[in-house]
Amino acid sequence: MTRHAGRAGVELVSRQLPDNRRYINPVLGKHAGKMNRLIRTGVLGFLVWLAGCGHAPVQEKPTPEELKQRALQSAKIHTELAGQYYHRGQYRVAIEEAEIALQKKTDYAPAYNMLGLVYMDLQEDDRAEWNFERGLGITPNDPDIRNNFGWFLCQRKPDGIEQAIGHFMAAVRDPLYETPERTYTNAGLCVLKQNDFERAQSYFQEALVIRPGYPLARLGLVELDFSRGEVKKAWAAINRYLQTYPPAPGSLWLAVRIARANGDVNAETNYAFQLQKRFPDSREARESRAGRLNHER
Repeated sequence: MTRHAGRAGVELVSRQLPDNRRYINPVLGKHAGKMNRLIRTGVLGFLVWLAGCGHAPVQEKPTPEELKQRALQSAKIHTELAGQYYHRGQYRVAIEEAEIALQKKTDYAPAYNMLGLVYMDLQEDDRAEWNFERGLGITPNDPDIRNNFGWFLCQRKPDGIEQAIGHFMAAVRDPLYETPERTYTNAGLCVLKQNDFERAQSYFQEALVIRPGYPLARLGLVELDFSRGEVKKAWAAINRYLQTYPPAPGSLWLAVRIARANGDVNAETNYAFQLQKRFPDSREARESRAGRLNHER
């Protein structure tokens, strides 16, 4: 916040002697005119300098509240930058920006949340868990941190699935949470790991009630059919899905696996080719290259 101080000015008044007469110094004689001009020039220069001093802004010391707001704004900006670098896969820079945010405001929970996501992608689970927990320690009801920490537990802690579901449900109970459909979908994918088909279907349907046609929930239902062993149904569903929604690493990888189970070699090859061409750096593409068709969901 920039505060503008008022300015004080010096008014210069030009006055003339009666009859436009000039004052002649009798001692200087014929050089008086020149000397007077020099004196007037010096005086005017001094007055201009003085006026400039009068116009100099007065710097007021910021109040504690202003300093607090500046720190918050700076932390927010650096965390947003960290998020942009994270989505580009520039993890080192993302970490640097998040740490700068925490230098500005040591209790800025979104920065800890961002570090948790980065370290999760880097497979540094201890650091990821610490940062998620630190963020929740500051803002226990933050739905974004609860969603992300729940997803971390679901992916990395086989015995932490029910704890993950607890975080997901706490997030969706927040009436101001902007993306509950995403969290319900995450919950469905999480319990699907336990082959809890009934509960998974319930969560996916909750997501679709909130946002009909939500792609990840639709894809979750395809995954559900495939996990149940309903290969023909899943094969028809994944083809409809790919005709409706833009391809993504997850949907193409699921299509590869279903095509393999359905015995359709041409389709499997085609989907695998698309996955490698469009998303060569994705986790799913790496799984495909490694031939891990039955990798953990």
